[in-house]
Amino acid sequence: MATYDWLFSNLGLKEWCGQNKNSGPLSMADLLAKSKGKDAESESLWDLPFPSMDALNESCAAFPKSRDLTKGLEQGFLEVKDSLSLVLDPLTQPLSWFLDGSLYVMLSTPWWIVIPVMLAVVFLVSKSWRLVAFVAFSIGLLAFIDYYEYAMQTLAIIFVCAFLCVLIGVPIGIAMARNDWLQRGTIPVLDMLQTLPPFVYLIPLIFLFSVTESKLYGIAIILYAIVPVVRLTDLGIRLVDKEVIEAADAFGMTPRQKLFKVQIPLALPNIMAGVNQTIMMSLAMVVIASLVSAPGLGVLVLRGIRNLELGVGLVSGLGIVLLAVILDRVTKASLARVNSAQKQ
Repeated sequence: MATYDWLFSNLGLKEWCGQNKNSGPLSMADLLAKSKGKDAESESLWDLPFPSMDALNESCAAFPKSRDLTKGLEQGFLEVKDSLSLVLDPLTQPLSWFLDGSLYVMLSTPWWIVIPVMLAVVFLVSKSWRLVAFVAFSIGLLAFIDYYEYAMQTLAIIFVCAFLCVLIGVPIGIAMARNDWLQRGTIPVLDMLQTLPPFVYLIPLIFLFSVTESKLYGIAIILYAIVPVVRLTDLGIRLVDKEVIEAADAFGMTPRQKLFKVQIPLALPNIMAGVNQTIMMSLAMVVIASLVSAPGLGVLVLRGIRNLELGVGLVSGLGIVLLAVILDRVTKASLARVNSAQKQ
């Protein structure tokens, strides 16, 4: 007699439970329990199991197990997979083109063009020769140990995904700041995206797209990294001084003029902070996305783990740290320039 037999008996479901009763041989657990004389009537309150799905299934074979729930979710997803792929494939195909094109440009362009262009961009953004020297030293070090191509692959993926995160996330943040109902509906989605473990992003995407397609890891990176720029854009626009907004209204500005000439310029420090966090999260996800064929330094980290190559893992990890420091310093330098420009 199982623990919760009385529950189904009192509910009048004894016959329903007996419909799917397994008449086959006892399991090893049942045999051990029987040999020890373990019975629900002799169980103490201390040993009373929680009425979970599996515990209730022991008393009622017709009651579903927890595995039936997960199998139902799997089956439901597989049934709609083809329809989802039919819709999502053409919508996400440009992402594959952007990623493949960026990787091709970064790898096919000679290093003596890529590195000077990169240093020129760093100087234009930061106006700091010290930062330019640090970037030159870091890239030169990675190239010296033959990790240049892996580093450029990682940067190419980050540039595309971070750009798309900003392109999509900033308008969403602006819309949230201007509509309280939209904000209330979007916040739970952002919370879910922010707290979902990174590996979980890859599970449904593997079923929807081929592992050889770049958009598989591109979508995972964007979903994981887009949250900060959305949140901080919304926060930055909401923190704009109400007196400034009232002054803009007094001058007769249209909502569009007020947004582009007042709110966005004043919210730019918060937006840039969101861009910084988005870039950092993109870099973190690029390493995990190497599990699904994302190129770059993450491949070397994965190789170090699989083959127990300590040196490869440590050196590639150091390369990722250098890229993270470069991207962080460059974005923070641009943020500092924005703040100084606003103070002047």
